[in-house]
Amino acid sequence: MAQSKRSESNKPEKVYRIGFVSASIFARDVEIDGTKRTLRSVNVQKRYLDGDDAKYTSSFGLGELPQAIRCLQLAQEYVEGREADLKLDD
Repeated sequence: MAQSKRSESNKPEKVYRIGFVSASIFARDVEIDGTKRTLRSVNVQKRYLDGDDAKYTSSFGLGELPQAIRCLQLAQEYVEGREADLKLDD
């Protein structure tokens, strides 16, 4: 049975930003059958201005797709590196 433990803050573990596009990586600690693991999720978004207010969307135009793709590639490499980094018991 999985139990989830939320961190005190909901801040991302890592953020990659290219122009106005960013990919944020969030970590969540869980316990599955007595084994602790960290699961990660990725949120990709674009920042834009609406007057003086900064807003965010998950919708991208053609010109922003290369930035979104690269941010996701960087996030994928980061998550893969953390998932592949196993700690072995002595």
